[in-house]
Amino acid sequence: MTLLSAYLEGLGLLGPGVTNWPQGLAILAGQMPYQQQKTVLSPPASLPPAERRRASPGVMAALQVGLEACAMAGVHPADPASVFASSGGDGRICHAICSALASGDTMISPTQFHNSVHNAISGYWGIAAGAMTPSSVVSAYDGSFSAGLLEAMTLLVGEQRPVLLIACDSDYPQPLYDARPVPDTFAVALLLTATPHPGKTIAQLSFCGDALFTDSAVQLMDDIALEGLRRSIPAARCLPLLQAIARSEAGRIVLDYVNLPHLAVDVAPCS
Repeated sequence: MTLLSAYLEGLGLLGPGVTNWPQGLAILAGQMPYQQQKTVLSPPASLPPAERRRASPGVMAALQVGLEACAMAGVHPADPASVFASSGGDGRICHAICSALASGDTMISPTQFHNSVHNAISGYWGIAAGAMTPSSVVSAYDGSFSAGLLEAMTLLVGEQRPVLLIACDSDYPQPLYDARPVPDTFAVALLLTATPHPGKTIAQLSFCGDALFTDSAVQLMDDIALEGLRRSIPAARCLPLLQAIARSEAGRIVLDYVNLPHLAVDVAPCS
């Protein structure tokens, strides 16, 4: 029994050694080797100058992949409802606030404070895209991508409009890195619709009611470097699903959720 279903029409991807979805598709499909490099971030031109200067790495990455997914789907960025998923707030800003507090300086910058929380990206997206549509923000530690996907597909049923899912995490400097070893920024965006559009729909994603959650093992990446990326950045736990999409494979993908059980999503190519 299918519990929830959605059609994927746009993708955006950015991370270590990956600059966009076409490059990610080639890597995940085995058409080119993966070479890990630091994530290259670009100031978001869609933001006004003042907000652009304050944009954190997570914000920059999220806006880049979100706009890429909307452009691929031919959807105006202001139109979809949105879901933002992150395992925590911005790591570098959390480091700056903790450093200030540890030094005895209790006058925390208001800009840093509002950028430190995990829902800051939603606000920046609203400014950049001019979006006034419903928006949800979820955080579920290493299972945040799966929690975001479940939220996005649920929101799709309720809103009956396209839904943009953006999952993003950024690095933590030392000494926070010792407690939360996230080494770099990674972001992914999925533009989901309730009905397919011939020539545009990439894949169908479904949750089955009898197998939504499972104790089965999480699917790993067969490439050692990509598996290292999947494990090291929470948002990159999406990679097994993206690999199935890139290879036009049908099947059930088991993804990290909040401890056990894991989340099972069925994927079927549409092109």
